[in-house]
Amino acid sequence: MEYSTHKTAAFHTLGCKLNFAETSTIARQLTNSGYEKVSFDDKADVYIINTCSVTETADKECRFHVKRAMKANPDGLVIIIGCYAQLKPEEIARMEGVDMVLGATEKFNILSYLDDLEKSHSSGIVHSCEIDEADFFIGSYSIGDRTRAFLKVQDGCDYKCTYCTIPLARGISRSDTIENVIKNAKEIAEKGIKEIVLTGVNIGDYGKGEFGNKKHEHTFLDLISELDQVEGIERIRISSIEPNLLKDESIDLVSKSKSFVPHFHIPLQSGSDELLKKMKRRYLTKLYTDRISKIREVMPDACIGVDVIVGFPGETEEEFLKTYHFLNELPISYLHVFTYSERENTEAAEMDGIVPIADRKKRNKMLRILSEKKKVAFYQTQLGKTLPVLWEHDNKDGLMHGFTENYVRVQKPFDENSVNQIEFVKLDKIENDGTVSVIPAFEEFLAKV
Repeated sequence: MEYSTHKTAAFHTLGCKLNFAETSTIARQLTNSGYEKVSFDDKADVYIINTCSVTETADKECRFHVKRAMKANPDGLVIIIGCYAQLKPEEIARMEGVDMVLGATEKFNILSYLDDLEKSHSSGIVHSCEIDEADFFIGSYSIGDRTRAFLKVQDGCDYKCTYCTIPLARGISRSDTIENVIKNAKEIAEKGIKEIVLTGVNIGDYGKGEFGNKKHEHTFLDLISELDQVEGIERIRISSIEPNLLKDESIDLVSKSKSFVPHFHIPLQSGSDELLKKMKRRYLTKLYTDRISKIREVMPDACIGVDVIVGFPGETEEEFLKTYHFLNELPISYLHVFTYSERENTEAAEMDGIVPIADRKKRNKMLRILSEKKKVAFYQTQLGKTLPVLWEHDNKDGLMHGFTENYVRVQKPFDENSVNQIEFVKLDKIENDGTVSVIPAFEEFLAKV
C-alpha cells in the first residue's frame, strides 16, 4: 500500500453507542485539522483506540487492538482513550506500543497533545484528571460510518450500582442543553441521515448538571418533546433507559410521535428483588412489570429489549430461576445477557456468595436461548404486516439488511437504490439466519398515503 504524504489517523471503538459518538466527534476534529482518516488496518501516523471497561473482556480487547496497530505500522503513534483509559491509565501506559493515555476530559483535547508526541519505547505519557473534575459536558455525534447517527445527550451517572465502574470512569450525571441537542440533530438531518439514536450513560436522567449547573431546568420529557418537532428527522430511537426514569408521559409521547419509534431497551439486571437491592438498583420487579405493561397497552407492536446480569454474588440457583421465570413471562422481545465479572473498586467485588464461573456460563447460555425464543416469537407476531424499513449499506452474499421501526431485522436481495432509503415492505417469513425476508409492498404504501 502506498503511504500518504498527509498525516493520517485511524480509529477503533470498543463498547457502547456513546463511545461511537465520541470517536466520530474526535475523528472530525482531526480531519478538520488536516488529518486524513484511514482504515485501522492501514498504515497510519496515529491510531486512536476508544476503550470500554464494562467487562474484563473489554480490557483484553484493548491490548489486542494495540497489537493490531503496531502490526499495521510499528512507528505509528498509539493513543488510548475511553473508560478503561480513565480507570487504569498507568496500567495501559505500560503496554508495549502505547504512546499516550488520555482520561475522561483530556480526550477531547487530543489535538493539543499530538504535535510534540513522539513514538515511545518505554512507558506511554498519561494525561488524566481526577474523575471529580469531569463535571462539564462535551457534545458529540457519530456520522459517516453508519446509516444511523448516535447523538450524545447526556454523560456520567449518579447511581451507585454495586457492580458498575461507569461513575468512576465518566463522572457525575450531566447533560447537553436542549438548544445544542437540537442544533446537532439538525446537522445530522441535513447530511441525509434518516435515523438518530439518542445516547448517554443514563439518558433518563437528562437535564441534570447542564454545564456544571446542578439545577434541573429540563427533563427527558422536555428533550424528546422538542426533538419530535424537528423537521427532517425521519426516525429517532431511544437507547437504553432506566425503568424508574421511563415515565408514562414519555411512553405516551412515543406512542403518538411522528418520529420516535416503538422500540425501548430497558435494563432489568435481575428478576429477584433481593438481588436488585444488593445491586442498589432503584426499582423492584413490580415497577419493571408496570413499565412493560404500560408500553404494551399503548404500543402493542413495540419491540422491548432487556439487559440482564447472571452470576451476581448471592445469585443462588433459586434466585436465578426467579429471573428466568420472570423474563419468560414478560412480553418482551429480546435480551442482552451479561455474565457478571468482578471489577476493582466496586462493592460487589467484596460481597460473599461468589458464583462459580461454570454456573455463570450455564446461566448465560440458558438466557441466551430464552432470548432467541423471545425474538422469534416477537418476529412471528409481525409476519404479514406492512412496515417501513430503513435499508443499510451492507451487501453480504447478495443480500442487504435493514430494520423496521420496531426493530425487526429484515433482508432482501441487494439493491443499490435502496441504500439509506425507507421503504414499505411486507414481512414474509423468518429465515435460517434469524432475519425476516420481505416482499415489496408498493400497493400497501399507496394505500397508507
